[in-house]
Parts: sequence; structure tokens; C-alpha cells
Amino acid sequence: MKTIKAVVGVLRNKNQEILIARRKKEQFMGGFWELPGGKIEAGESKEQAIIRELKEELDIQVNQLTLHQTMMHKYEDRTVQLSIYNINEYQNTPLGIEGQAISWVDVNELNNYKLLPTMKAFISSITLPNKYWITPSSNHQSDEWMAKFNQKLTQDTTLLQLRSKIELDHSFIAELHNKCKQNNIKLLLNTVNKTFDENYCDGWHITTAEMLKLSKRPCADNKLLGVSTHNLVEALKAQEMGADFVVISPVQATKTHPNTLPLGWNSAKKVVDKLNISVYFLGGMALKDLEKTRQLGAQGIAGVSAF
Repeated sequence: MKTIKAVVGVLRNKNQEILIARRKKEQFMGGFWELPGGKIEAGESKEQAIIRELKEELDIQVNQLTLHQTMMHKYEDRTVQLSIYNINEYQNTPLGIEGQAISWVDVNELNNYKLLPTMKAFISSITLPNKYWITPSSNHQSDEWMAKFNQKLTQDTTLLQLRSKIELDHSFIAELHNKCKQNNIKLLLNTVNKTFDENYCDGWHITTAEMLKLSKRPCADNKLLGVSTHNLVEALKAQEMGADFVVISPVQATKTHPNTLPLGWNSAKKVVDKLNISVYFLGGMALKDLEKTRQLGAQGIAGVSAF
């Protein structure tokens, strides 16, 4: 099976819409929409390739760019190693000068297009935040628990996991979800009585044990699905099953699980390098670790008391 190394660019306009291009009918995966870019030629660096490709395809001059994400996707007859770059500054108005259709699309509307398989992981990576707060798993509805929850509503939290080891009243969850919606926060359920049909949430988070019992994604594509994992094998299984992101833990030693051997930064990075979907680091994380986590290619950090 041949391996193709390619680069694509993320261009945004003043409305923060993203530019996508439709592949020509005669091309591989013709008719599908993708980020503009192409193959790396012999002797080129990745940066040189994306600058050249965007000049040839869109007639723009790239002035500043940063690596956003790398991923690998296996088709029946080929493997594509893809590097995605944020095009932070460029000159000229993008045009489809090779005859390809192009369109500026709101991030939330991207799934309305017939997208290449690699685009789903990309959408998650640009819409998910770099912090994922997990609620305390007991004493729900207590004054202390509710105070902590309400505090997060006023901070910069935009993704929240409601975690509980006992059944919670549906009306209580619905009340929390309404509060989240009012503050533009997505609420994921990690409760023992979840059915994946609840309409009072934005998705679900499942444990490793729950994931291993599933053969396919248990919820609709327009909902978020996160999975707790503890090694590369479990993380790859979660990706294959259709998760939007995984949480890998424990990256560092924790006070709550003192006898659990931490993965360490190097092993956590190997998970990031092997997966196409977003990865959050959990275990011993603090805000000071966020920058390092991002530099290693992870989506960000997760935790109960990390931030």
C-alpha cells in the first residue's frame, strides 16, 4: 500500500468562516470537499509545500503559518499522512484558479457538506476547547457541589462532563443543561443511567469498560462522544468505534490514585501521534501544564481541580 504525504491549509475570513474546496470528479475521492492543499514534492519541506500549493490552487501568498494538527488516514489502496496548517496571514483574495469549486463555510455548517474522512477529526479539533472540566462525582445538589458548578459557568469553561456513579434525577440534569446553554457551555453526560437518547445534553462521555462493550458509535453524529482511556490500545479502539475525542490518564501521578503508575509525557505523546481524533491529558494536570500539552499536539487538559 502506497503512502502519500500531503499538506492542507486552514484559511479564515473576517467572519471566521473556513475555506473548503471540492475535489474534481476525475480526482481520487472526486466530489468530496476538503481543505485546500496537496502532495509534498520531492525535496520540499512541509512548509514549502503548503505555500506552493496554496499559490497554485488559490493564487494567495502565505506570509505566516503554524502547524495545527497531523493525522494519518488509511483508504483501501493508500495511506495519507496529512499535516494541517493554520494560515495566519496571507495576501490576495482566494480564487479557485484550477477550476475547483471553493466555499467559505461556518464551522457549525461544515457537516452539511460531503467531506473527506479526515475532515471530521479536523472539525472536532477546531471546535473543542483546550480545557475539559469534570464535575465532582458525588454529593450532587449539595451546596458545595452546586457552588462549584455555578462558579464554572462564570469562568472560561465551554465543555463540561457531568460525572456521577449513581443515578441522577432527569429533571436535575435538565436544569443543569439549561444553565449550560445559557452560558454557551456543552454538557456531556457520564452517568450510570445514560441511554444515549437524552435530549438534555450535548453528548456523552463513556468509561473504558463501557466502550469495550460497544461495537459501534452509540449516538448520533451531531452529538459529542468522549471516551476515557488509559493506553494506546484503548485509545485506538475508541477512535475506531467513532469517538470524537479521548481522555488519556493518568499522565502524571495523582493524589487520588497514588498507587497507579502514571503514563508519563512521552507515552501520552505517543497516543497523540497515533490518533487522528482529539486527545485530552488527565491526571496531575494544572493550568501550567496546558502550554506543554498543546506543544505535544494534544487538544488540552482535563480535570476536576486542574483549573
